[in-house]
Amino acid sequence: MKNKLIIIFLVMSNVIAFSQKKQVQNYKYIIVPERFDFLKENDQYKTSSLTKFLLQKNGFTVILDSEEYPIELKNNPCNALTANVTNKSSMFKTKVVIELKDCYNKTVYASKEGESRLKEYKRSYQEAIRNAHANMNSITYEALSGEDIIQTKKEVIVSKPMIVNRVDKIIPSINKEIESTKNKATNTLSVLYAQPKENGYQLINLKPEVVFLILNTNIQDVYIIKNKNGLLYKKEAHWIAEFYENEKLVTKKYQIKF
Repeated sequence: MKNKLIIIFLVMSNVIAFSQKKQVQNYKYIIVPERFDFLKENDQYKTSSLTKFLLQKNGFTVILDSEEYPIELKNNPCNALTANVTNKSSMFKTKVVIELKDCYNKTVYASKEGESRLKEYKRSYQEAIRNAHANMNSITYEALSGEDIIQTKKEVIVSKPMIVNRVDKIIPSINKEIESTKNKATNTLSVLYAQPKENGYQLINLKPEVVFLILNTNIQDVYIIKNKNGLLYKKEAHWIAEFYENEKLVTKKYQIKF
């Protein structure tokens, strides 16, 4: 178990090295959902349009998630943050927070609460969003300098040998643990089909439905299972998915068609 946690930590540290180096103001793009979770319709009360308009004042290139992305962003979606307006309203006040999340769904910035006591929904939400944004005046887009980019690339390159060497020692022990826990694995070998996505693949079954979203790593035949605390890696002719579900380790074997 300890070995598995070590490999997950090492792989994740290498993959997100560049995003951790960046500060909020170093992200060129911000993506705004066309509909926030607490609303029923796209751009209801003009909340998405207003959020886009306000964040553009900070110097970012702001795009609705329904709009065409620039080539630069298509090639690397981690160049963007996603803006989310979270509703924290009470019975007598409309209260919202503007959150900025990176491509790993980690919150890298949250504004102070913006409030409104207006009774009409559209005016109330818009005033609350404006008040939340008023606390974000200090965040303006600043491109990474050439020196910062070079230093970041050096950090990633230096980390690769350490990870590869460590994996060579860890994988055999993981394989032994898998052999001892075969009774936990599924008995039927399911077939999944890989469809390329930015930074990885989505794995679908025959229904079709998405079973996993996996992210590339610098290690051959090892992937991070997105939104799960786990890994997907190849063992002989099959693929092993290990992740936690309801605080229990789940091990499953698949045949994957790339």
